[in-house]
Amino acid sequence: MNQIEKLSEFILNLELDRVPKEVVNASKYCVLDSFGAAVGASKDQLIIDIVNEYIKLYPSQGDADVWGFNHQLPFIQAAFLNALMGHRLELDDVHTKSKTHIGTVVVPTAIALAQHLKSSGKEFLEAVICGYEVMSRIGMAFGVSSHRNKGWHVTSTAGTFGAAAAAAKLMTLNYEQTVYALGMAGTQSFGVWAFLGDSASSKILHPARAAVSGIEAAILAKSGMTGPSRILDASDGGLFQAMSDDYDLSQVSNNLGLKYEILNVDNKPYPCCRSTHCAIDSALYLKDKHAIDNDLIEKIEVDTYLVGYKQCGTTEGSINPVTPTDAKFSTPYTIAEILVHGKITLDSFKTESIKNPKVQELLKKITVKPNGTFTERYPDHWGCKTKIIMKDGTVLEVEIKDALGSVANPITEKDIKNKVEPLLAVAYKDATTITDILLSIDKVESFSQISFNNNGV
Repeated sequence: MNQIEKLSEFILNLELDRVPKEVVNASKYCVLDSFGAAVGASKDQLIIDIVNEYIKLYPSQGDADVWGFNHQLPFIQAAFLNALMGHRLELDDVHTKSKTHIGTVVVPTAIALAQHLKSSGKEFLEAVICGYEVMSRIGMAFGVSSHRNKGWHVTSTAGTFGAAAAAAKLMTLNYEQTVYALGMAGTQSFGVWAFLGDSASSKILHPARAAVSGIEAAILAKSGMTGPSRILDASDGGLFQAMSDDYDLSQVSNNLGLKYEILNVDNKPYPCCRSTHCAIDSALYLKDKHAIDNDLIEKIEVDTYLVGYKQCGTTEGSINPVTPTDAKFSTPYTIAEILVHGKITLDSFKTESIKNPKVQELLKKITVKPNGTFTERYPDHWGCKTKIIMKDGTVLEVEIKDALGSVANPITEKDIKNKVEPLLAVAYKDATTITDILLSIDKVESFSQISFNNNGV
């Protein structure tokens, strides 16, 4: 039995009643966090413009809600738009060992399909867990550093598999159909980091297209189309060989059904690239422990892992940030913002904040460089060391092994609620009620009982 076949067997046999309680609980919080991150973006102008264009294209009401908007679209289009929103604020969850943002792919897929199929809450959570397990394992097996350093965006390359897994579960595909759906998901793997070169906003297309590709793979498999069962390891055209120099096929099924990767998902406290978070934590720590006069700083040095350096410390946008995308992927900017204003919020990435002269002056004193120790620890630990050298020679430094919100440095369930409810309040009248429903979603008999339009649930 090959790896795709093992995943298919797992998807087919997973039953919520046999899943550990902590896994069920984690899945609910992943749903809440992912939903909140998406709804928080519903008043973003780019999102508004995109949704309005799609409403023009599909003027008749569909069967799935566009979150935060008082409108329904056909479920595939709704999944697409909700996944776009989920990635917009850079607040979506992270499975660090695979470098995947799973929630922004799997949760929109599962909710849209559950509304279309009128699935139960229990069926929905089963699909979510299947999506998280499949997507995280494909991502890990790619070989995180090699896959990323070749320019691939694993949220999309592995995301098609996660969406297909969730869709296959909800659509009750049989074993053979599930194998074909995953094969077709893999043949649609895509997504590269070229957007960083000119600060393009197209990164949010990656989870959205992955969601749609996964759903369509399941539909096609149910219709009779076959997909390659050896999509991962075929000698000619195998996905792992094509996309990585350091893949590990065994990670796809290692401890599958025994160890749940959904328990290893980070919750992001700051609305920017996760690779900046260890540096943000270091700046917060140093600012809290020392009375730092920014005018007396000579320079700041940040040592981090190679991917973090490449992604957030060496691009033109990270060194000279101009746009919100630049700033969200800039370790120098986020450190400077902390030292000047003491916090990182959504407002930190508005144009006027980025242009702040004090921030701009300080970030030019900050350099980021790769460090072998942190690179070796990655992706198990996304760490860094920050050193502030003052003009009088004083050195202030701290090492952060794991950023806040990680499995090793977690935030509480209460913290997640406190993060999500203000995001929900952007569009909904009663955020607390929505939170309560999502955290008891396994008790819902049918998704036909739930509405996610902006009049509230």
